[in-house]
Parts: sequence; structure tokens; C-alpha cells
Amino acid sequence: MAKTKSKTSRTQPQNTEVDGVYLLKLVLYVLLGSLWLKLGSANNLDTTFPLPLGLAVGLIFAGHEHFRIDRKIEYAVLVVAALVGLMAPYGLFMAL
Repeated sequence: MAKTKSKTSRTQPQNTEVDGVYLLKLVLYVLLGSLWLKLGSANNLDTTFPLPLGLAVGLIFAGHEHFRIDRKIEYAVLVVAALVGLMAPYGLFMAL
């Protein structure tokens, strides 16, 4: 009788992350995405020019991250946080 070789399944190591790390990354992207630099004059606070500073830094982090969650989710969280941060009354204000 001929013995058949059993197939050994070689599994590649999966990149599993702890749930806390995943949540921490999402919180980081929400905080970064919501930061705006608002430039304006000290006399007239109504005329401000907003710059999405946190969105730019967040996109750089998302593009060069070693342990990636789905990159589309990272970008979506950054964009939604940037839109909320634009309408919210917080951020950095620099008077010229």
C-alpha cells in the first residue's frame, strides 16, 4: 500500500492587532483631522482663513503607517473629522 503524503498547510502569520490599538488609532485620526489653523487679523475675528493643518498631517501618517488598518477607513475618518472641525469652534487661531 502506498502512503499518501498529508498536506501540511502553511499559514502565513496574520497581522492581528489588539482592539485598544485600533481604537487609539481612530481617536488619533479624529483629533488630527479636526485641527484647523485659522489665520485672521486681530481687529476683525470674522475674516479668518482656515487651513486644514491636522488633515495634512493625518494624511501623511496614514500613508506611512507601519501597522495599517484599512486605509480607506483612515481617510474617511480624517475627512469627516476635518469637516466637523471646520464647523466646530475649536482649533488654533493665529492673529496676524
